[in-house]
Amino acid sequence: MTDAATPANRTAERTEKDSMGERQLPASAYYGIQTLRALENFPISGIKPLPTYVDACVLIKKATAIANGELGCIPADISQAIVQAADEILQGQYRDQFVVDVYQAGAGTSHHMNINEVLANRALELLGDAKGNYARVSPNDHVNYGQSTNDVIPTAIRVGALLALDRTLYPALIGAIATLETKASEFQPVVRSGRTHLQDAVPVRLGETFRAWQTILGDHQHRIQHAAADLSALGLGGSAAGTGLNTHPRYRHRVAELLGQLIEQPLTTAPHLMAAMQSMAPFVAVSSSLRNLAQDLVKLSHDLRLLDSGPKTGFKEIQLPPVQPGSSIMPGKYNPVMAEMTSMVCFQVMGYDQAVALAAQAGQLELNVMMPLIAYNLIHSIEILGNTLSVLDRRCLQGITARPERCRDYAEGSLALVTALNPHIGYLNAAAIAKESLETGKSLRQLVLEHGMMDADKLDQVLDLEKMSQLPK
Repeated sequence: MTDAATPANRTAERTEKDSMGERQLPASAYYGIQTLRALENFPISGIKPLPTYVDACVLIKKATAIANGELGCIPADISQAIVQAADEILQGQYRDQFVVDVYQAGAGTSHHMNINEVLANRALELLGDAKGNYARVSPNDHVNYGQSTNDVIPTAIRVGALLALDRTLYPALIGAIATLETKASEFQPVVRSGRTHLQDAVPVRLGETFRAWQTILGDHQHRIQHAAADLSALGLGGSAAGTGLNTHPRYRHRVAELLGQLIEQPLTTAPHLMAAMQSMAPFVAVSSSLRNLAQDLVKLSHDLRLLDSGPKTGFKEIQLPPVQPGSSIMPGKYNPVMAEMTSMVCFQVMGYDQAVALAAQAGQLELNVMMPLIAYNLIHSIEILGNTLSVLDRRCLQGITARPERCRDYAEGSLALVTALNPHIGYLNAAAIAKESLETGKSLRQLVLEHGMMDADKLDQVLDLEKMSQLPK
């Protein structure tokens, strides 16, 4: 075994120094000494920063490097090198260098310095210098010029959430809504028994069942978009406490403009930087809208499971596409696994929302130190909901087929058809007919005629399933 003090091992390491002293790092590492300390301090979950969150942070650093270069705050060659390093990361390089655990130092300083160090060291290489020579390119004095964890991280949460919504959740919602609209039209002629309290209810159209789900998802899309509108006002430029200390007077406006161009969304400087840095309310609003969507998705997934239950002892009014064997012991069994998975994801999103709410109220004075938790939970919620909806759409919703005969049998046999008789024979008579039908097995139609309550033609008109299940225009 080679001794740690041998020249071979010394060449594989480099020495870095911070305010606490010197440490040895792998020479190949692009992260630096502050990241190393975070790795030692926070071996908590093994969960690393989400790629979308890394993208958001790197985009911020690219915009700030451009702005600070334009304004003469950092040398032009260093500005250009930081921008090139940022572009390389955004293209997928050096992703293994972002290593700080999600559960880390308050406010996100450890992750923030991880970003700064990787960019600084790659910029040094691009300038022909050695990693760790921070006198030439500093993570703090150059990459982080005019910035603080306190304004960068809340901005990164905003940008990360906007990116995740555009990349995953909005496209998935749009796709699922379109599929449900197609199925609604396809299934519109199919009459099924409605059910309330899981008991027989009046007839409805299977198509309208799907159209209701389509409408529900469309409403949630609008709610999420409305909540997300608040994400576009940035506290970036507030520096440490919202006063803009150590920033150029034109910096905050220029960096908001540049960052908006990079993500192709209109971003503005918040009217009060201190407020934008302190309040987590925009994140709570978006998280709450995600929880709201998750709750209805659980209901939808449970409805799909009920309508597909069986095949012999359940409803089996629709057929979900089988995607994998359902049992390790019962041959030929296929379970509604996509709907089940959807519920699990939604339960996780609801839990994340509760954690976001608790973290949002845990700030003090000029800073909320729980931002790393908010960042992970919010962006992860958006992405797993988007991925879930996309997979549910492709592997479940698009392949659903109806079983019209089964639906019709249940609709015609439902005791709730007696509801249509109320205006003609009265509620108490209708209740008595329903009870007798249940006890004797005779149909409602047969009993009404036997008791002479209505003639056959009138009864046919009243018990017309197509008419009864038609929505009012």
